[in-house]
Amino acid sequence: MGRHNKKTDSHIRRNSVIALTGLVPIGLITAANTAGATPKVPFLSTSSSSEVADVAEQAPAAVPEAAESITPVAETAAEAAPAAQEAAAPPALAPVQATPPLPTSIAQGALGIPAINVSAYQNAERMLAVEQPNCHMYWTLIAGIGRVESTHAYDGKADDKGNMLEPVLGPVLDGSLGGNNVIRDTDGGKLDGDPNYDRAVGPTQFLPETWNHYAGDGNGDGVADPQNLFDSALTTGKYLCDGGLDVRDPIQAAKAVHRYNNSAAYVANVLAWSAGYSSGIIPAAADLPRIH
Repeated sequence: MGRHNKKTDSHIRRNSVIALTGLVPIGLITAANTAGATPKVPFLSTSSSSEVADVAEQAPAAVPEAAESITPVAETAAEAAPAAQEAAAPPALAPVQATPPLPTSIAQGALGIPAINVSAYQNAERMLAVEQPNCHMYWTLIAGIGRVESTHAYDGKADDKGNMLEPVLGPVLDGSLGGNNVIRDTDGGKLDGDPNYDRAVGPTQFLPETWNHYAGDGNGDGVADPQNLFDSALTTGKYLCDGGLDVRDPIQAAKAVHRYNNSAAYVANVLAWSAGYSSGIIPAAADLPRIH
């Protein structure tokens, strides 16, 4: 709905990286969120370094006092031990998760990433950790693209292998829709079904020419299909990593997303959603600039 009108024939209308440094006004930085790691979102702190130092100096002095106050309690507990042993042992507590589990659909939870999409995004992160380790790709950045481009494939409308139940196709780029570039066919209609003009394909919306250049086989079936969630997620990650970018660096992450779509509002939205998935805090609609 308008986001495709900023794409070029290979997503490569690139602006200066310097302009990007002011594009993400939310303090939302897409910190790497690898499996099992507690995500870190660097919000601004009001504590000065001197205040932190004061707290650090006071902390050791409080330890002896705390120890003295604990001693009587420990003695009391030792006296009561025989009685406690007669009672049944309490059940073991389940381990605390680093982050809350993601809901399985938009209808069931605030974060709104269907389980099949999460699997595809995380699979792409694992594959790219091997194929392009210096990129440090993290699945929530790919999820940010998926959220903005197709609301996670229209709330996960795919089968259990990640194949779309209905193809995701962008508008025909014949100039009839205001603001869109005219892009004549580059694939004979093989991917988008149009032999005259191109249109973006798949849940992460690639133009055919760009897809054919970066296509990845995420599910290992020997075919790179833009209408498969696993293939689409891997190809998105490969495109974002292109050029030796390290998306662990927020400036380079912004550059990668900007290259994906030449729009400041688009970059802000993707990074906001990515940070939201990392932190569990959904960005407010009022904080997201409208993508024209």
